[in-house]
Amino acid sequence: MSVTIKIPTPLRTLTAGADEVALEAGTIREAIDTLEAKYPGIKDRICDDKGVRRFVNVFANEEDIRFLNNLDTELSDKDVVSIVPAIAGGSGPTSSK
Repeated sequence: MSVTIKIPTPLRTLTAGADEVALEAGTIREAIDTLEAKYPGIKDRICDDKGVRRFVNVFANEEDIRFLNNLDTELSDKDVVSIVPAIAGGSGPTSSK
């Protein structure tokens, strides 16, 4: 099945600047493995030995795969997979006296 992977800005250096990559995959795991075959090093930025890294979110058609079947989430033709790094920072609320 042909799926589209949306690549976040920090990982585009590994995809020659591409913000989307089309590939054949039946599961999220296959999609990430195929990405790794095309763009070596990208899998280590998305996954660790336990699965998807703690500060990376992966969505299949806007559904967080952690609430589906994680890396074994099945994909269908024309599905869209988004890789979204968590964003941290900011100063938080302030109070004035």
